[in-house]
Amino acid sequence: MKLIYRLGLALGLAALFTGCHPENVTRLPGYGSNQGLADADKFPPINTNAMADVQSKEGIPLSNPDDRVNWPRNREIFKKDTVYFDFDSSHIKAAEKPKVARVADYLKSNPGNGLEVDGHCDERGTEEYNRSLGERRALALREELARLGVNPMMIDTVSYGKDRPAAHGRDEATYRKNRRGEFLLETAPGKAQ
Repeated sequence: MKLIYRLGLALGLAALFTGCHPENVTRLPGYGSNQGLADADKFPPINTNAMADVQSKEGIPLSNPDDRVNWPRNREIFKKDTVYFDFDSSHIKAAEKPKVARVADYLKSNPGNGLEVDGHCDERGTEEYNRSLGERRALALREELARLGVNPMMIDTVSYGKDRPAAHGRDEATYRKNRRGEFLLETAPGKAQ
């Protein structure tokens, strides 16, 4: 075991000192700054829609969240439809798909309303990694809603990473509650919810 540890440490140090760095990496907000993890709450959430001329992996164009920035939001209406993910995964489990279908049905019967999909993670992992994973979870839910017939231009996505835990603790039951995607209804001004 000590040999494996030493070998891993030696390889890590060699990569560090030889300049071995990944290429074509999109840097996240705050990357490379001198902020420590104690300042992690100062990182703004990633709004994946804010990237101009970007499409999701399925080729679905991303919406402009500024279009609905002042629309009233309701977190409670879809609270029971929170989707939970496995560790280190953005795959929507079969048992969670009926929740996404209920949200899709509501939106299709109430056209003109929008939706914000928030991606969340448990506390394990770096700030950057969890922001990215939260983004992948939100985008996976958005793509599933689009597949079910919801207008993707009415869906905004945000990644909060590990910044907004649903539960506090350091056990698997807590982690499971924090690995989630949440839906917020964006109601068009003048429309009843």
